Amino acid sequence: MAIELSDELIELERAAWAEQRANALTVETAARVQEAITAYAEETGQSRYEVESALKRAVRHPAEDDDS
Repeated sequence: MAIELSDELIELERAAWAEQRANALTVETAARVQEAITAYAEETGQSRYEVESALKRAVRHPAEDDDS
């Protein structure tokens, strides 16, 4: 079953990924993403690990999700 991700989560992860690729990821950005992942997982009753994995896959490897 595919995990539905909120637009907010995707935007936060995109920002963090852009910072990471520019070698400029801040603790604040990383913490915001982690807090949002935890809150979303709790709100939706999903595994935090699975939400984070799906989020990173969606942002970092979007072509892989097109095959589903």
